Amino acid sequence: MPPDEAVTSRIPHRPPFLWVDRIISYTPGVITTEKKIPTDLDIFAGHYPGNPLMPGVLLCEAIFQTGALLMALMQESAEHSSLPGIPVLTRIGGAKFKRSVYPGDTVEMTVELTETLSSVCFFKGKLRVQGNIAVQIDFSCASIPPPSPGQT
Repeated sequence: MPPDEAVTSRIPHRPPFLWVDRIISYTPGVITTEKKIPTDLDIFAGHYPGNPLMPGVLLCEAIFQTGALLMALMQESAEHSSLPGIPVLTRIGGAKFKRSVYPGDTVEMTVELTETLSSVCFFKGKLRVQGNIAVQIDFSCASIPPPSPGQT
């Protein structure tokens, strides 16, 4: 499934490192997204060959990208216009991995804003597979100015 334009128009990530296919729901401060895990990802050849398992770090990345989408949607609203720029991960804490995710699974990520200080947002994220929590994590993202043209 190609990613939805509602996703690609709001965050800078692109395949092969885009881990959100579509936005399922959004209310101020909470977003839920979805990703179907492709069965043909190259990483499955080397991550538990014969018993492919989705790497936990990529499941966390799906949650982080969902947080970036929440920041973008909040930036579009008048009450959070202090968040212009590019979302960048600044802190990770309390990660818990509760169940495995396999090729072909569809995962659902929910991220909730818990606090905003200046241009930094603090979040709680959960990733579910078949309705069951697979990953829980707390994290924060800062909104930084986009690079100037020609800056690397």
